[in-house]
Amino acid sequence: MTFPTEPCAAVPTATKPPLTILLAAPRGFCAGVDRAIQIVELALERFGAPVYVRHEIVHNRTVVESLEAKGAVFVEELSEIPDTSAPVVFSAHGVAKEVPAEAERRNFFHLDATCPLVSKVHIEVERHHVQGLEILLIGHEGHPEVVGTMGQLPPGRVKLIETVADAESFSPQDVARLAYVTQTTLSVDDTRAIVEALRRRFPAIVGPHKNDICYATTNRQSAVKVIAERADALLVVGAPNSSNSVRLVEVAEKAGCRAAFLVQTPAEIPWDKLATPRTLGLTAGASAPEHLVQGIIDEFSRRYQVTVETITTASENVIFKVPRALQDSAA
Repeated sequence: MTFPTEPCAAVPTATKPPLTILLAAPRGFCAGVDRAIQIVELALERFGAPVYVRHEIVHNRTVVESLEAKGAVFVEELSEIPDTSAPVVFSAHGVAKEVPAEAERRNFFHLDATCPLVSKVHIEVERHHVQGLEILLIGHEGHPEVVGTMGQLPPGRVKLIETVADAESFSPQDVARLAYVTQTTLSVDDTRAIVEALRRRFPAIVGPHKNDICYATTNRQSAVKVIAERADALLVVGAPNSSNSVRLVEVAEKAGCRAAFLVQTPAEIPWDKLATPRTLGLTAGASAPEHLVQGIIDEFSRRYQVTVETITTASENVIFKVPRALQDSAA
């Protein structure tokens, strides 16, 4: 795949300024994103087009457009889908309980691409509710994952906490019967501050047995913190509606990087704002494909004498199985 770029005359290697690109590892697709994309591709392979997908399967237009070219049809609500026997896929972000209930009412053959780590949060919410606890969700209002998690229970049963100020001002029904969960793609440091405020105010509050922020979000933020200390500027490949990608920019800035930018494709490299860096950090959000990262390296190689240094802070070998209805195709 090629991308439009600014006109740029070829620069002889001898006159190119040197640039070291600090390439984060891990970066890009996580297991949940891989699984979600695979579900759509396998459904297309097994059942043919169209395959309907409620909401962007993952928050990346390049991925969405690639699947559209293969026959996927993206909608925001099930009401946009005609009566059909074609597969209907729920996105990786998870959905409120009313969505599969509506799919059942309309006799849709539906496939759930919800990330298993998001499903874990849904299970926690249900368990706390059964135990009679008041539930707080740390997250960002309006994000599809937050909408889906709050939608596991009747309206008003899950209270949203977005900031430390929210945690400080919240008034529970009973300080001894509280629990919290979190969105999986938050800033680790910001979430820690909110949790600390809640625990200070409500020592009996029940939290997750294991951190709700997913391993991929945590690993990508850790790598950015290491790189930001050395980089003159840092680029995060990702979409503006991708929570984990936006958080990477924030993490870089808080870690001391003076110039951190979110770009969706090589065409969006902010050349005028980068000046002439000697060291550039580069990473990708969990829903950004690797070819976009390589495209950015190629663009810098047109203008600079590039040396790529991979900064590895963790290894990832997580794999999530696709739904049983597609497992024969996957094999």
